[in-house]
Amino acid sequence: MVKIAASCHPFRIDSPATTKRIGFTQLLMDTTVEEERKAGLSLYLEPGRGNKLSSQLKHYIQGLLKVNMKGPYGSEWPDEEKVKRREMVAPDAHYIFLYEIPNSDTSQMSALGGQDWDRVKRMDDKFPIVGFVHYRFIVEEDTPVLYVYELQLEKCVQRKGLGQYLMHLIELIANKSKMGAVVLTVQRANAKAMNLYTTKLGYTVSSISPSRVGLQTNYEILCKTFCHEAREKLEGSWRAEENAYRTN
Repeated sequence: MVKIAASCHPFRIDSPATTKRIGFTQLLMDTTVEEERKAGLSLYLEPGRGNKLSSQLKHYIQGLLKVNMKGPYGSEWPDEEKVKRREMVAPDAHYIFLYEIPNSDTSQMSALGGQDWDRVKRMDDKFPIVGFVHYRFIVEEDTPVLYVYELQLEKCVQRKGLGQYLMHLIELIANKSKMGAVVLTVQRANAKAMNLYTTKLGYTVSSISPSRVGLQTNYEILCKTFCHEAREKLEGSWRAEENAYRTN
C-alpha cells in the first residue's frame, strides 16, 4: 500500500473562481484511491510555484522531461524543450513534487505532522524526488479549467498506480477550486499515457483538440468535465453524436 505523507503547509489555490486556502493534507485525506493500491511506496508531496523554484528543482524538471518526453516528441523535441523551459518558471505554474521516503523514516514523517515544518524541509536532501505535476488555472472556451501541463514520474515509480492517484488529486483540486474541467495535452505517440487517461481515468478527446477540427497534429487535447456548461463547450456536438450513435 502506498503511504502518502503530505506537507501540512497550506496549499494555496489562486484561480479565477476562488482564492480559498485548501489544506494540502486534507486534500489527500479526501481521496480514497491510495487505499486501492499496493505499490509498496512511501511518499510525501510538496507544493511549489514556477517563479520560486530552486536551481536544483529546475535542473531536475528539465532532466526528467528530457528522459520521458524526448522519445514521444521525436524531431520536435529541441523546439519543444525550449518552450517547456519557459513554461516551467512562469509565475502561474503550480507544482506538486513527490519525494520517496525510506521505510525507516516513514514513522518519523508521520510523527512530525504539521508541528515541525521547518524540520521536514531540512530533511528534503536525503529524500529522492521521484516526480512532479505542473498545472495551471486558465480559461478555455470561456470556462475556468485546471490545465495539466506535465505529469512526470521516474521509471522506478511508474506502473504502480501513482499516476492515477495524482490525477484523482488534481481532479479534487479542480473541483474544490470551482473549475469546470481538467484539461491536458497528450502526444499521440505516448500510448501508455493515452491509455491511462482515456481508458483508466475516463478522459475524452475535447472538441478543442486539433483532430476535432480536421487538423493533423502529433497530439490530442483531452478533458474531463464537471458540469453541463463545461461539457457543452469542451466536449461539444461530437459528444452528442457519439451518444446518439451508441443509443442506436
